[in-house]
Amino acid sequence: MHVRSGELRKQGMRIKLQEQPFHVLIVLLQRPGEVITREELRSQNWPADTFVDFDNSLNTAINKLREALGDSADNPRFIETLPRRGYRFIAPVTGVDGTTRETTMGVSAAAPTSSRKILVTVAVVVLAVGIAGAVLWRARHLTERDTIVLGDFANSTGDAVFDGTLREGLSVELEQSPFLSLVSEEGIRQTLQMMERPANTRLTPQITREVCQRTSSAAALDGSIALIGTRYTLILKAVNCADGGLLASTEAQASDKSHVLDALGKVASEMRRRLGDSLSTVQKYNTPLEQATTPSLEALQAYSFGWSTDDDAAQLAFFRRAIQLDPQFAMAHWALANNTPDTALSAESARKAFELRAGLSEREKLHIEADYYNIVTGDLINAQRSAEVGAQTYPRDPKFPVSLILYSRALGQYEAGLKESRERLRLSPLRSLPYRAVASTYLCLNQVEEAEATAKEAHARGLDSRLAPVLYEIAFYRNDAPEMARQAASAVGKVGDEEWLLALEADTVAYFGYLGKAREFVRQAADSAGRGGKQERAATYYAVSALREALFGNADRARQQATLAKRRASGRDMDYGLALTLAYAGDAGRAQTLADDLGKGFPDDTIVQFNYLPTVRAKLAVLHSNPQEALVILGAASPYELGLAAFDYYNWPSLYPVYVRGEAYLAAHRGSEAAAEFQKILDHRGIVLNEPIGALAHLQLARAYSLQGDTAKSRAAYQDFLTLWKDADPDIPVLKQAKSEFAKLQ
Repeated sequence: MHVRSGELRKQGMRIKLQEQPFHVLIVLLQRPGEVITREELRSQNWPADTFVDFDNSLNTAINKLREALGDSADNPRFIETLPRRGYRFIAPVTGVDGTTRETTMGVSAAAPTSSRKILVTVAVVVLAVGIAGAVLWRARHLTERDTIVLGDFANSTGDAVFDGTLREGLSVELEQSPFLSLVSEEGIRQTLQMMERPANTRLTPQITREVCQRTSSAAALDGSIALIGTRYTLILKAVNCADGGLLASTEAQASDKSHVLDALGKVASEMRRRLGDSLSTVQKYNTPLEQATTPSLEALQAYSFGWSTDDDAAQLAFFRRAIQLDPQFAMAHWALANNTPDTALSAESARKAFELRAGLSEREKLHIEADYYNIVTGDLINAQRSAEVGAQTYPRDPKFPVSLILYSRALGQYEAGLKESRERLRLSPLRSLPYRAVASTYLCLNQVEEAEATAKEAHARGLDSRLAPVLYEIAFYRNDAPEMARQAASAVGKVGDEEWLLALEADTVAYFGYLGKAREFVRQAADSAGRGGKQERAATYYAVSALREALFGNADRARQQATLAKRRASGRDMDYGLALTLAYAGDAGRAQTLADDLGKGFPDDTIVQFNYLPTVRAKLAVLHSNPQEALVILGAASPYELGLAAFDYYNWPSLYPVYVRGEAYLAAHRGSEAAAEFQKILDHRGIVLNEPIGALAHLQLARAYSLQGDTAKSRAAYQDFLTLWKDADPDIPVLKQAKSEFAKLQ
């Protein structure tokens, strides 16, 4: 301890300690083993003319000091509290001369005055009995940006139920900490791939340390469990990734198998303290493991296996098995909700997790609440609020930024979405999906150069395997047909990406008026989705096709496609697409019925109530020759009209409130306002991309200018549309109409 510089150090590395607690420590070390009264501490640290709440100030200083030392008032190793008397430093102290001064009861702590002077004014005091192992290591090694790699437990008990189970339980325990950050499972798998090892490689101490080094992490954790007689012994070690040195070690015993999870909780809590988590945080965020997960080792093992596999079907089977073994396992319900393609099952599981959340850790509660509001009720405002609290409380958890990205984009808050996307990328630099989120959000902001730079960065890191769809969209923005073709080809055979790229191809060829080709791509996209068990997604592709047919004037084919889609499945987004299709096809009665059912089925859904329903009802009002009513109805959509409403990376219904508002202004003969709405679509090209209204906005803008009497601008806009559709299928009704209107301007 350097008194003159006001620093507490270990091997040259500084431990953060505020000035007042530091001065209190000096006084305690001047008389180790002796009781220092509160009044003495006041006289030496708070002058008589200082006006402060002394009692609270001293209590705060002692608490800060204990927090820095990793000490506990209930079980002190350094500072003992004597009620109504004062405090005593009880650990042995070694002076610069190497003399150890015992401070325990019954041993004299007296020392010559000269020795005390040396102690507090000249040299370094080494606080023994565990400061080096428990406290000083934090300042040397862990910061708020450090990460930890969690290895597998060595299981010598002969009982396979502990395989994977203890590692999963330890992960849950450590992730309760707002301070600690574990390298994600995907990050570990990708690192193993770079090491040319299988994704399911057992994380032995040697492998774990290499992963730790490659991920630039600070520490690797290795655990073991052994059965000695009838008792189980658990040992957990933290190893320095750089040199392999032991940083900290904890252990606990369980009297029998049923108490192993309790013992795991104990070693996890102690390791949190030794890794630098403050005592107050450990106490506040320390839900017992059985309460945070399940008392069933078998259920916890199935849950662990679910997260460790890349096979979607196997993953769902493991989560279902965990629920079967323990129907009250809230996090297994949550995991099922987030990984099943069945929207009904997802909602049911999210609701069950929400009902069972009471005993969980704060982190898990916030995840479950955000997903409940999103998946079950669709209330994005409350979902966003829960995720924001989670991000503030657990700033190192990448899952909260993931949620906030989706909510922000769905609500049209792209600047906030970009911030969250970049934060997620910072927290998960070894994953490809964060790069996709950042690039896609840049594109929504029309910042295509930044989107391209992000994609190039991912490619340089070998993390561009999931970027084909957004690279395709960037290429579309750039009018780069060869690159679009290359990205479409690269997705063939890739689960998820293939159907998405086929759907994008359908949108693109339709954008240029090749409606026949679009129908074939839709069929292929639906077949691809069907092979993956995504029946609702397959039906959605047909619903999008039906809407496109209606927009282009093929009312009969639109109704046929709508019927085909409805037979396959139902769902929020698909039903909206069908309602809007029927409205454009002139079938007002069926459109109204679908809209009413949608409103009743999703009364709290932000997108339904403030985007989908206003759009359909406004279109129906236009059909009924009441454009003014349509404009009033669309007022509710204004705050969210630029959002990616489908809440998915394939966002086909974007900006429809804007498009219908433009049509309402046209019907009301308000050309200037109509032009502004259609121009808004063209100005947000990064959002609308290859949607049909992106092309039709040129035609509608031409009509708006014509309504204003601006023939020159109208002619130019018609030419823009007809140039886009110069090789389009000639029998499309809207194309015939556009050519007729343009001819009348000549």
